[in-house]
Amino acid sequence: MDIEAFQNKELIAKLPKEGVHCYAGNPGKIMRNRVLSLVMFALSAALAVVGIINRANGMLMLILACIGILLAVCFVLVFCQTFLVAKFRVAVDYNNKNIVLRYRYSKILIPFENFDARDGSPDQAEAMIDKNFNKEGNAYLVLDDVFEDACYQTSIADLESREDFEKLKADCVAIAEAYGARNSKDKVKFYYETDDEKGSSGDADMDAIIEEARNEQKAAKSVKSEEDSEESEEASEEEKKEEE
Repeated sequence: MDIEAFQNKELIAKLPKEGVHCYAGNPGKIMRNRVLSLVMFALSAALAVVGIINRANGMLMLILACIGILLAVCFVLVFCQTFLVAKFRVAVDYNNKNIVLRYRYSKILIPFENFDARDGSPDQAEAMIDKNFNKEGNAYLVLDDVFEDACYQTSIADLESREDFEKLKADCVAIAEAYGARNSKDKVKFYYETDDEKGSSGDADMDAIIEEARNEQKAAKSVKSEEDSEESEEASEEEKKEEE
């Protein structure tokens, strides 16, 4: 796999040589997640306390206590995670040439030489949320390691501002065009993508099938018209005989 073969040296030279551009999470979403996690933690803790106090009444209370404790721990983790996202959700690290994504408590690094950026699209749930709550409109950006199965997506609603999203998109598109990982034949292909050779063969096969179907339809129409013609001639002959 010759990665450098797809790189554009002139475009790479135009990229910043150092620095880290950090893009923080949406403050509104961060605050909402903090409030919700605190409320749910309180409810979970109350469930755990009730279960522990009444554990002598049966196994059900003990199970409720365990569930409450597990949920409380989860909501504590969610609450703490909001502080990490507040620092940055996505970062462009020109020092180490990586796109850095914050995913829960881990950092996902995508090297520039493996990176591709393209416009994304919402799933059904996101589309419904955008329709009802994002009156100014939303846009999505796919951040992809072309040599890995998974890809990641962020949106205007995920970041601190629309301006941050546009700046992130500009950075990512410039990097993707400069390093050209999308052009590699070794990249992971989606279900709708095919190799050029396979794609051309598949197109030829499909054209042959379509042409065959058309010929069959023409033949069927021709036979039908001949049958109709014969029937009309027979009918006219019978009418003449009746008249005589």
